[in-house]
Amino acid sequence: MTADTLASLLTARAHDDRPGLVFEDRVWTWREHVIACQEAAARLSAHGPGTHAGVLSENVPDLVFLIGGAALAGHVVVALNPTRPAPELIRDARATDVTLLLADTPFTNLATEVSRELGVESRPLATGAHTGSPFAQDPPLAQNTPPHPPSAGHERPARHERADPQGGELVMLIFTSGTSGRPRAVRVTQRKLAVPGVSLAAMLGPDDAVYCSMPLFHSGALMAAYAPAVASGARLVLRRRFSATGLLPDIRRYGATYLHYVGKALSYVLATEERPDDADNPLRIAFGNEGSAVATRRFGERFGCRVIDAFGSTETAISLTPDPTGPPGCLGRLPDGVHILDPFTGRPCPPARIEDGRLLNAEEAVGELVNTAGLGLFDGYYNDQEADAERVRDGAFWSGDLAYADADGHVFFAGRGTERLRVDGENLAVAPIEAVLREFAGVVEAAVYPVPDAAAGDQVMAALVLAGGFDPEAFAAFLAGRGDLGVKALPRYVRIARELPQTPSHKVIKRHLAREAWRTADPVWWRTRHGFRPLTDADVEGIEDDFVRHGRRHLLET
Repeated sequence: MTADTLASLLTARAHDDRPGLVFEDRVWTWREHVIACQEAAARLSAHGPGTHAGVLSENVPDLVFLIGGAALAGHVVVALNPTRPAPELIRDARATDVTLLLADTPFTNLATEVSRELGVESRPLATGAHTGSPFAQDPPLAQNTPPHPPSAGHERPARHERADPQGGELVMLIFTSGTSGRPRAVRVTQRKLAVPGVSLAAMLGPDDAVYCSMPLFHSGALMAAYAPAVASGARLVLRRRFSATGLLPDIRRYGATYLHYVGKALSYVLATEERPDDADNPLRIAFGNEGSAVATRRFGERFGCRVIDAFGSTETAISLTPDPTGPPGCLGRLPDGVHILDPFTGRPCPPARIEDGRLLNAEEAVGELVNTAGLGLFDGYYNDQEADAERVRDGAFWSGDLAYADADGHVFFAGRGTERLRVDGENLAVAPIEAVLREFAGVVEAAVYPVPDAAAGDQVMAALVLAGGFDPEAFAAFLAGRGDLGVKALPRYVRIARELPQTPSHKVIKRHLAREAWRTADPVWWRTRHGFRPLTDADVEGIEDDFVRHGRRHLLET
């Protein structure tokens, strides 16, 4: 069995009697964990070779066992996003050749609707409260297979395992988050899980505890929490779903030393009530991506841990190693073979000119991150040649992520392909504006996105989630004092929201915000020559009349 497979990492834990999985009040040893995976492998094999099992589930042990079973026995887990409506789930499942649908208790009715439309079998996914394996209602296994995980020292032979699974063998299909378009199914192979698992395991030891509350139907939790735990032998602590108020109590209760986060999770935790003993906890490392520079700094200071904010995506074709000596907000340095290219000409973008934190030459410096040396760990999308062709051109991987780099090669994220604004003929990157707005007192989260201008181009709109009320005069004074924010980057509209639309991995779905623009039930303030004031129905009517006068009414309908 090769070393670059998830199967080999699991097999290495087969005789380990230390705690391997913790869920609520129950603990599995690694030995029991592996046996439960073997049971899952046998159950999947009963449905035929290479079964594509679609799963609708929160973070429960049976989902982990199912993934391990697929790796051991050559099956494929299709991680369906239970927050998506049934018609979209039907499309996702059909596109990924799902032949069996498994559902955790909260999603039983949804699974029934999807399976009926697809004409496939649907079964419940057991909660793990009484047994160690999924498919509680399946026919029993062979007579020599016990129904419960045996205690230490009582083993049963592994069943339905291959002698030598290969690194390129498919284990899962995971959908991209869909923040900028339709989700796409990424091929997750044995090596795609094993390689980051082994790499991150270098920071862990057998006595560590990995806290996982990000959803396991996204790649981040699998590659940066589950896989490192398996590779290192640290115990994996599962939580059904993320809770900002529950995080610190869980860290203390389970002795978690390593936390994985994605997206805006840190900001939501920071919005909870601060206490003087917050740093009195066992947490050493918080590892994730897409945390703002402000949030990562504040989280580390408040909870007394090291925060490592890396750059990555579900495709894992480009990875950047954080550089703690670099300027604030940088993702790290450009690695060999990775360049920032103009998406229209393919030519390298010149270095960014940054003065007092302000990007002076966004027009020429912002481009697309491209791996010109190959595809990294990207093994392609599943049965989606159009998506493959969009990302892979002449052997290079075009990420769709915008960035810029200074003269020393330090990289700064500038947004996704749909997050670039053009105001009065000047191109603006979204990420630097958001970074500034997050520093305004009371901001829990900020999202910046384009809305159309009545005459030409875009206007800047921001949606803010605040811990308290909105003070327009204080906000205007804050913006006026920021030398790193140009005049054209100042928000024209400010939406005050209780929450932002987001994926389960806490990535803001900006296309929803942009589509609603100022036509929302949330309070909207707009900037005039006299400062910010509430946007009224009469104001909206006047703005939209301007679109008609300029022949751009169609932009209000898209």
